[in-house]
Amino acid sequence: MSNTKLLAGQVFPDITVTNLNGGNLDLADMSGFDWKLVVVYRGKHCPLCTQYLNTLNSLLPEFEALGVGVVAVSSDTLEKAQSQMKDVTPDFTVGYGLTIEQMQALGLYISNPRSAAETDSPFAEPGLFVINEKKQLQIIDTSNAPFVRPDLNSLIMGLKFIRNPENNYPIRGTY
Repeated sequence: MSNTKLLAGQVFPDITVTNLNGGNLDLADMSGFDWKLVVVYRGKHCPLCTQYLNTLNSLLPEFEALGVGVVAVSSDTLEKAQSQMKDVTPDFTVGYGLTIEQMQALGLYISNPRSAAETDSPFAEPGLFVINEKKQLQIIDTSNAPFVRPDLNSLIMGLKFIRNPENNYPIRGTY
Protein backbone atom coordinates (compact mmCIF):
# COMPACT_ATOMS: atom_id res chain seq x y z
CA MET A 1 0.00 0.00 0.00
CA SER A 2 1.36 3.41 -0.99
CA ASN A 3 -0.05 6.63 0.37
CA THR A 4 1.33 10.13 0.72
CA LYS A 5 0.09 12.24 3.61
CA LEU A 6 -0.48 15.82 2.49
CA LEU A 7 0.86 18.48 4.82
CA ALA A 8 -0.88 21.65 5.94
CA GLY A 9 0.57 24.56 4.01
CA GLN A 10 1.74 22.36 1.13
CA VAL A 11 0.71 23.39 -2.38
CA PHE A 12 -2.26 21.31 -3.51
CA PRO A 13 -1.13 18.61 -5.97
CA ASP A 14 -1.73 19.01 -9.68
CA ILE A 15 -4.79 16.78 -10.17
CA THR A 16 -6.94 16.84 -13.30
CA VAL A 17 -10.01 14.65 -13.81
CA THR A 18 -12.90 14.66 -16.26
CA ASN A 19 -15.63 17.25 -15.70
CA LEU A 20 -19.13 15.76 -15.60
CA ASN A 21 -20.20 18.60 -17.91
CA GLY A 22 -17.43 17.77 -20.37
CA GLY A 23 -13.77 18.62 -20.72
CA ASN A 24 -11.09 18.46 -18.08
CA LEU A 25 -11.31 19.69 -14.51
CA ASP A 26 -8.25 20.98 -12.68
CA LEU A 27 -9.21 20.48 -9.03
CA ALA A 28 -7.20 23.50 -7.87
CA ASP A 29 -8.43 25.88 -10.58
CA MET A 30 -9.60 29.01 -8.80
CA SER A 31 -11.70 30.48 -11.64
CA GLY A 32 -13.98 33.10 -10.13
CA PHE A 33 -12.84 32.53 -6.54
CA ASP A 34 -9.70 33.07 -4.52
CA TRP A 35 -10.15 29.91 -2.38
CA LYS A 36 -11.36 26.42 -3.24
CA LEU A 37 -13.09 23.56 -1.44
CA VAL A 38 -12.43 20.13 -2.93
CA VAL A 39 -14.72 17.37 -1.65
CA VAL A 40 -13.80 13.77 -2.49
CA TYR A 41 -16.76 11.42 -2.14
CA ARG A 42 -16.91 7.65 -2.30
CA GLY A 43 -19.27 7.33 -5.27
CA LYS A 44 -22.72 6.30 -6.37
CA HIS A 45 -22.78 3.24 -4.10
CA CYS A 46 -22.68 5.48 -1.00
CA PRO A 47 -26.01 6.93 0.19
CA LEU A 48 -24.16 9.00 2.83
CA CYS A 49 -22.26 10.68 0.00
CA THR A 50 -25.49 11.63 -1.74
CA GLN A 51 -26.78 13.12 1.51
CA TYR A 52 -23.49 15.01 2.09
CA LEU A 53 -23.45 16.35 -1.48
CA ASN A 54 -27.06 17.53 -1.11
CA THR A 55 -26.10 19.38 2.07
CA LEU A 56 -23.08 20.85 0.28
CA ASN A 57 -25.34 22.00 -2.54
CA SER A 58 -27.75 23.70 -0.14
CA LEU A 59 -24.84 25.53 1.53
CA LEU A 60 -23.12 26.48 -1.74
CA PRO A 61 -24.25 30.13 -1.61
CA GLU A 62 -22.60 30.51 1.80
CA PHE A 63 -19.29 29.08 0.55
CA GLU A 64 -19.39 31.28 -2.54
CA ALA A 65 -20.20 34.37 -0.43
CA LEU A 66 -16.92 33.67 1.38
CA GLY A 67 -15.05 33.54 -1.94
CA VAL A 68 -14.73 29.75 -1.81
CA GLY A 69 -15.42 27.84 -5.01
CA VAL A 70 -16.62 24.24 -4.62
CA VAL A 71 -15.89 21.08 -6.57
CA ALA A 72 -16.67 17.43 -5.78
CA VAL A 73 -14.95 14.41 -7.28
CA SER A 74 -15.03 10.61 -7.12
CA SER A 75 -13.52 7.64 -8.90
CA ASP A 76 -16.88 6.79 -10.45
CA THR A 77 -17.36 6.27 -14.16
CA LEU A 78 -19.32 8.80 -16.20
CA GLU A 79 -22.45 6.64 -16.03
CA LYS A 80 -22.30 6.23 -12.25
CA ALA A 81 -21.56 9.91 -11.66
CA GLN A 82 -24.45 10.97 -13.92
CA SER A 83 -26.80 8.58 -12.15
CA GLN A 84 -25.87 9.80 -8.67
CA MET A 85 -26.05 13.48 -9.64
CA LYS A 86 -29.69 12.98 -10.66
CA ASP A 87 -30.29 12.70 -6.90
CA VAL A 88 -28.16 15.75 -6.10
CA THR A 89 -28.66 18.17 -9.02
CA PRO A 90 -25.56 20.09 -7.94
CA ASP A 91 -24.89 23.74 -8.65
CA PHE A 92 -21.19 23.07 -8.05
CA THR A 93 -18.79 21.39 -10.47
CA VAL A 94 -18.47 17.60 -10.33
CA GLY A 95 -15.53 15.58 -11.57
CA TYR A 96 -15.20 11.84 -12.03
CA GLY A 97 -12.61 9.22 -12.87
CA LEU A 98 -10.20 9.90 -10.01
CA THR A 99 -7.42 7.30 -10.41
CA ILE A 100 -5.77 5.27 -7.69
CA GLU A 101 -2.55 7.23 -8.27
CA GLN A 102 -4.45 10.51 -7.82
CA MET A 103 -6.12 9.17 -4.67
CA GLN A 104 -2.68 8.28 -3.32
CA ALA A 105 -1.30 11.73 -4.25
CA LEU A 106 -4.12 13.26 -2.20
CA GLY A 107 -3.33 11.03 0.76
CA LEU A 108 -6.77 9.47 0.70
CA TYR A 109 -7.73 6.15 2.19
CA ILE A 110 -8.66 3.70 -0.55
CA SER A 111 -11.03 0.76 -0.12
CA ASN A 112 -11.86 -2.31 -2.13
CA PRO A 113 -15.56 -3.02 -2.61
CA ARG A 114 -17.11 -5.45 -0.12
CA SER A 115 -18.84 -7.17 -3.03
CA ALA A 116 -19.85 -6.61 -6.64
CA ALA A 117 -23.19 -5.38 -5.30
CA GLU A 118 -21.41 -2.40 -3.70
CA THR A 119 -19.26 -1.33 -6.65
CA ASP A 120 -16.77 -2.84 -9.07
CA SER A 121 -13.42 -1.15 -8.33
CA PRO A 122 -11.34 0.43 -5.55
CA PHE A 123 -12.61 3.84 -4.46
CA ALA A 124 -11.53 6.76 -2.29
CA GLU A 125 -12.89 7.21 1.18
CA PRO A 126 -14.03 10.78 2.06
CA GLY A 127 -11.63 13.68 1.84
CA LEU A 128 -12.03 17.43 2.13
CA PHE A 129 -9.43 20.02 1.18
CA VAL A 130 -9.60 23.79 1.53
CA ILE A 131 -7.08 25.54 -0.71
CA ASN A 132 -6.16 29.18 -0.06
CA GLU A 133 -5.27 31.94 -2.54
CA LYS A 134 -1.66 30.69 -2.72
CA LYS A 135 -2.97 27.19 -3.62
CA GLN A 136 -1.75 25.98 -0.24
CA LEU A 137 -3.67 23.44 1.82
CA GLN A 138 -5.38 25.50 4.50
CA ILE A 139 -7.54 22.63 5.81
CA ILE A 140 -7.17 18.88 5.28
CA ASP A 141 -9.60 16.21 6.43
CA THR A 142 -9.49 12.57 5.35
CA SER A 143 -11.36 9.61 6.76
CA ASN A 144 -11.18 5.86 6.32
CA ALA A 145 -14.95 5.43 6.76
CA PRO A 146 -18.04 7.08 5.29
CA PHE A 147 -19.45 7.95 8.71
CA VAL A 148 -16.79 10.52 9.61
CA ARG A 149 -16.85 13.79 7.66
CA PRO A 150 -16.56 17.45 8.60
CA ASP A 151 -19.82 19.16 9.44
CA LEU A 152 -20.28 21.65 6.62
CA ASN A 153 -21.95 24.27 8.83
CA SER A 154 -18.98 24.14 11.20
CA LEU A 155 -16.65 24.46 8.22
CA ILE A 156 -18.48 27.60 7.06
CA MET A 157 -18.23 29.06 10.57
CA GLY A 158 -14.49 28.34 10.61
CA LEU A 159 -13.95 29.77 7.14
CA LYS A 160 -15.73 32.98 8.14
CA PHE A 161 -13.24 33.31 11.00
CA ILE A 162 -10.18 32.34 8.93
CA ARG A 163 -11.10 34.60 6.01
CA ASN A 164 -11.62 37.66 8.25
CA PRO A 165 -8.34 39.61 7.87
CA GLU A 166 -8.69 41.00 11.40
CA ASN A 167 -8.16 37.51 12.81
CA ASN A 168 -4.82 36.96 11.01
CA TYR A 169 -5.43 33.21 11.31
CA PRO A 170 -2.51 31.05 10.11
CA ILE A 171 -2.52 27.62 8.55
CA ARG A 172 -2.69 25.26 11.55
CA GLY A 173 -0.87 21.95 12.04
CA THR A 174 2.44 22.90 10.47
CA TYR A 175 4.68 22.02 13.44
